[in-house]
Amino acid sequence: MFFMAKPDETIYASPSCEELYARYGKILFRVCYAILCSKEDAEDAVQETFYKYLIKTPTFRDEAHEQAWFLRVASNQSKDMLRRRKIRSTLSLEEIEEFEVAPEQATVLQDLFSLPEKYKTVLILHYLEDISIQDIARVENLSVSAVKMRLVRGREMLKNITEGKEN
Repeated sequence: MFFMAKPDETIYASPSCEELYARYGKILFRVCYAILCSKEDAEDAVQETFYKYLIKTPTFRDEAHEQAWFLRVASNQSKDMLRRRKIRSTLSLEEIEEFEVAPEQATVLQDLFSLPEKYKTVLILHYLEDISIQDIARVENLSVSAVKMRLVRGREMLKNITEGKEN
């Protein structure tokens, strides 16, 4: 399995579940929220991610490997929930304020949430969560060039939306 350590590798000693939640809870919530556009569904997806961690008890090579596992599981869980729901809702400005951005950035963030999921996810992971392109590629199971292309296209779409509102 992709996320399991090989027998000859040094195993990273994972912290307790409480420490992991303190470390990854907010970022997982924001990623899930970006995909699901619902606070309650995002909370459920994060809870399900940690449940899967407790059930599977994966081993990790290092902290980056651990973070990639959590992001991947949370992203997949959110996409599964979205497929089951098949209805997308829009975000209000009040809901966007939960992302802790300046008021002048709230409109841009709202425009970001209106993008198709594949662009929105990579833009959020890269620009809001400061995750490297290589790590996004691993988490989303894409090539590095595909992530770069989604970033370029997502930025272009966001620019077009923003310019359309100004005119």
